[in-house]
Amino acid sequence: MTHRHHTLAALAVASLLLSGCATAAGSVDAVSDPPSDVSAPASPGTSPSAGHSGSNASGHHGGAAATPGATPAGPSDAAQMVCGDQPMERLTAILDLKEDPHTVNHWADSTFTCTYHLQEGALDISVQEAADPASARKYFDAMQALAKDATPIKGLANLGFPAYETADGSAVFQKDNFVLHVDASHLPNTVGPESISRNALAYQLSTTILACWVEHP
Repeated sequence: MTHRHHTLAALAVASLLLSGCATAAGSVDAVSDPPSDVSAPASPGTSPSAGHSGSNASGHHGGAAATPGATPAGPSDAAQMVCGDQPMERLTAILDLKEDPHTVNHWADSTFTCTYHLQEGALDISVQEAADPASARKYFDAMQALAKDATPIKGLANLGFPAYETADGSAVFQKDNFVLHVDASHLPNTVGPESISRNALAYQLSTTILACWVEHP
């Protein structure tokens, strides 16, 4: 993704901060108790979503990342924002969709995943909830080390947070005790009427969610 795409998306955050951010409507499909010990879960986004099967490589090698630590038995309101109104509105606007796509959400191994079922393929947005910011950073660093073709997002484009993207369409950010992973790797190289890259789509959705988190920490 070019720096120009990053900058344009970053500027959009200011306007997003003026609007309210809502959590996902409805209930979480599958809630599992978090591990009580160190169990080294897979990278965010690799937990299977209900109604969506198959491997989710998203630029990451197989294997475990550092365990982020125990979290509550269900996702936080902030995590559920990835399946809320703002990401949905941003997605439908970018792709010029006539109606909202079907979504399925899932909670397992301290990870909340929202899968958007698009005509072109599945878009997965996941949030790994760690016990504290230090644990989240450790998890993020392990993800980045395992990722294939990972490129750090630098300068104004990272909005002041640790961040990287992968060549196949993933954007990963760490904020506080969250690791956000927007995975567009199942989509074509370009999407929407403007033919933006899937990397640009992943980045713009990331900034939308980060704006909600800044407004509602």
